[in-house]
Amino acid sequence: MELKKSGPDTSLSILCMKSLLVIKPSSLGDIVHALQVVQTFARDRPECRISWVVRERFAGLVQAAPFVHEVIIFRRRDGWRAFLRLLRELQRLRFDCVWDMQGLLRSSLMTAAARAPEKWGRPDAREGAGLFYNRRVARQSGPGPHHALEILQPFLSSAGVVPRLDFPLALQAGPAFPWQDFFADDPRRTFVIFTDSRGAGKEWPRFNELTQLIFQTIPESRVAWCAGQPTEPDGAVPADRFLNLTGCPLDQMIALVRQPATFIGNDSGPMHLSAASGNRVLAIFGPTSPLRFGPFPLSAVKHRAVEAPDGRLDRLEPATVLAALEELRLRPL
Repeated sequence: MELKKSGPDTSLSILCMKSLLVIKPSSLGDIVHALQVVQTFARDRPECRISWVVRERFAGLVQAAPFVHEVIIFRRRDGWRAFLRLLRELQRLRFDCVWDMQGLLRSSLMTAAARAPEKWGRPDAREGAGLFYNRRVARQSGPGPHHALEILQPFLSSAGVVPRLDFPLALQAGPAFPWQDFFADDPRRTFVIFTDSRGAGKEWPRFNELTQLIFQTIPESRVAWCAGQPTEPDGAVPADRFLNLTGCPLDQMIALVRQPATFIGNDSGPMHLSAASGNRVLAIFGPTSPLRFGPFPLSAVKHRAVEAPDGRLDRLEPATVLAALEELRLRPL
């Protein structure tokens, strides 16, 4: 078996990389992080043609990235036959390098199928994925904890690119929606509240009360709700200043969290997208750590995290979240 290399590579073949395949099929927040890293690479190496393997559910987001030249769709819902078709498609294509930024067995099989002399993977790859790489990029130095995005940054240094991040994430405008005029006001008085997360244990249960407090204490405030499942607020809300987009399709959800507003929500993909888009973001954390999964970078003036006492979201009071929100929205930029 070929020896796994690590660390930066300044060989002529890497410095002259003309084609790159990125394998990052899911999920929303992870794709946002990978896009931020690849955007930096693309600005340093504008001559490189970038292709990307992504699940059909998230294809629209990657297609909106002007630095991605080709999107190869992984139709996961179609089962193993679709996966085999994808592998055959990758076998027909040739690249200078493949970056497996997912680090799981399925993505490593895609890496193995692609024709490329360089196949790089994450330092924390699992499920035997490392067997299909000829390089694992370096781990972050120091004891950590390291943010999920920081784990991906060594792909840059391995390619001889300074591992900085450019903000905001440059995405092309998506389709227009009739509700977009709702966001014409001051972003410090316009709020997007996303109540979902990938797990019920990460969902704060008191967004209803927070919404009422916002309307009561912030003059001329406007609030938009978004979630995967349709829901209605408990209690009266001003009809002209409340927008309910819960249950909307993913393309609308993506467009919503990119609007100029102050985002409030759980540890979730939409939170990461709103932060990458340059918005103020207040992220609510319980069992997970903002040091690893908070809006990146957590030290940015536009980013704020609130942690529940003892990691228990049921013990986090709406007044505490409102106080953090007031502090965030009044920060000078």
